[in-house]
Amino acid sequence: MALSAVAIKASSPGPVLFRAERVGHAEVPFTMYKLRTMHQGAQAAGSITGGRDPRIFRAGQVLRSLKLDEIPQLVNVVRGEMSFFGPRPEAVDVVEKHYAPWMMESLEVPPGIVGPGSLGYFLEEDQLPDDPAEAERHYASVLLPRKIARELVYVRRRTLAYRLELLLRTLLGIVKLRGLLSGAAEREERAATEILCSLGELPAEPTTLPVSGDRGGDDHDPR
Repeated sequence: MALSAVAIKASSPGPVLFRAERVGHAEVPFTMYKLRTMHQGAQAAGSITGGRDPRIFRAGQVLRSLKLDEIPQLVNVVRGEMSFFGPRPEAVDVVEKHYAPWMMESLEVPPGIVGPGSLGYFLEEDQLPDDPAEAERHYASVLLPRKIARELVYVRRRTLAYRLELLLRTLLGIVKLRGLLSGAAEREERAATEILCSLGELPAEPTTLPVSGDRGGDDHDPR
């Protein structure tokens, strides 16, 4: 943490911690903590960030790829606002503007640090345009439905074995060995597609989750 703080301070003026308003269990908002990976004031341009977003500074890219920026969320876990496993919490404005009624099922359990939606989104974020406004439109219409469908796979199957699988896939992704559990990711993707089909909610431009890439897992999540 100390080295991360030094790297952030050396890369970009501003605080080490980033406080983000997120929607939690039962639609209750809370403040989520992260190590800051974007330049100060970047959120004013939009809450959705792609992998090549120019608002992310160099040290921030490293922190995100290694999942180190998520460490402060352990405070949220201790406070009971998050769980270690669960759907990644979305920004308040994303929920208010873009959540369809069926997506609210993902808020029936506590949000988590590790989850299937973030594992898939981390690889898909490079599809997002660099422009924040365009990125939000693409995220809402194309990526968000499938991301939430993956989260519902977790909501409906919260077994110990599945949680351990998610943890292992995340760790393998960080060390660039994601392909070792590609079969598990493919099964999860099929389950998410079945959920979307049952709801009649397939995205206009279905995405295919890369399962043998060399990048780490989450949710990177939008921030």
